[in-house]
Amino acid sequence: MPTPENIIVKKSSVSGSELRQDIVTGDWVVIATGRAKRPDEFGEFQRIAPDYANDPFENPEETGQSKDILIYRRDDGDWSLRVFPNKYPAFSGGRVPRQISEGPYTALSAAGYHEVVVTRDPVRSLALLDVWQIAEVFDAYQERYLALMNKKSVNYIQIFHNHGKEAGASVAHPHSQILAIPVVSPYIDLELSGAGRYYKSTKRRVYTVMAEYESENKKRVVFENEHFIAFCPFASRAAFEVWIVGKRANPYFERITEEEKFAVAEAMQKVLLSIYQALNDPPYNFYIHTAPCDGQDYPGYQWHIEMLPHTAVWAGFELSTGIEISTIQPEVAAEYLRSRGEE
Repeated sequence: MPTPENIIVKKSSVSGSELRQDIVTGDWVVIATGRAKRPDEFGEFQRIAPDYANDPFENPEETGQSKDILIYRRDDGDWSLRVFPNKYPAFSGGRVPRQISEGPYTALSAAGYHEVVVTRDPVRSLALLDVWQIAEVFDAYQERYLALMNKKSVNYIQIFHNHGKEAGASVAHPHSQILAIPVVSPYIDLELSGAGRYYKSTKRRVYTVMAEYESENKKRVVFENEHFIAFCPFASRAAFEVWIVGKRANPYFERITEEEKFAVAEAMQKVLLSIYQALNDPPYNFYIHTAPCDGQDYPGYQWHIEMLPHTAVWAGFELSTGIEISTIQPEVAAEYLRSRGEE
């Protein structure tokens, strides 16, 4: 298997860098091969040490967390996962949003729901859990999604996970968040529009086209099983970005089957453990992108998971243009993740 010393960054035959375009959104990214690092150099990113003291999620009742919305228990009676309202919610009240106006500006009251999904072990991140434990997390995601999707104030449900302070995790205890909100974000709108245009012009689903091409091509694949493929996208916005895309055409995360739940949990465990080993447990975010729960039909879309390790900091070019720069080719990143995952 390749070692870090044997994985060489290949310079573009055209120039030191490439501009690559996201096939769905049309966004551009720079793959800066002219400034490329060796894969093992990304593991030198210095993390802020996690602080496990004064953990509010270890015993939620004692720290004033709200009553559980959902709790899973083990055979011995101890809990293995629980969901409760965020103590400091960004969206709350659950009412129909109220229009707010100020001069030329428009706003809405932030009506909605904000929940926290907490796994039992205060230290072991998802990368170190067993597949069945990650499948249990997806059970909770789906159960809460189904409970929230028909609320009056909800048009979109965003599920995400922050790992590490640099990725926005204010509490070190591993946890995910579910926000049920009254609006659909501009980024999701871009995906829906791009997927819709592709479907209208080709009669094919763009995410299926990507998944099939990556499965056949192999060079950007990190892991694959019967139901899902994990790959570093062609237009990766960040070093070691990974997407997990299903092979069954399905725009709606909440319609995932039990078999698919274990299959996506396997893909998540393989990818997260590879990232953990390859990059020395970096901070990261992952999130689920799915069709809105607004009653409309999105035949060209596909729900999927996007994972973004934090190995660099945005600077002037990224902030001023919105064009992100990655200093490793996704093909090289995928090869390195595969090699570490096989160890």
